[in-house]
Amino acid sequence: MISLVVVSVIFSLYFYVEAFKWGMNAKKWAIAGFLLGPVLLPMFSISRHVHWRNAVGFNNLYIAA
Repeated sequence: MISLVVVSVIFSLYFYVEAFKWGMNAKKWAIAGFLLGPVLLPMFSISRHVHWRNAVGFNNLYIAA
């Protein structure tokens, strides 16, 4: 039981930091990460991609060096 709480806190912190880095609503992702844990990872990566596409645009070319 205690390990479940520790994993939830770790994923909450992870999603908070990543959402803050990408300019997303960090508090919302931290709460969702605490409740859902690693199950939230695919939804977070898709949401991060959509957020990035809205910021950059859909017809722009972006090459990461």
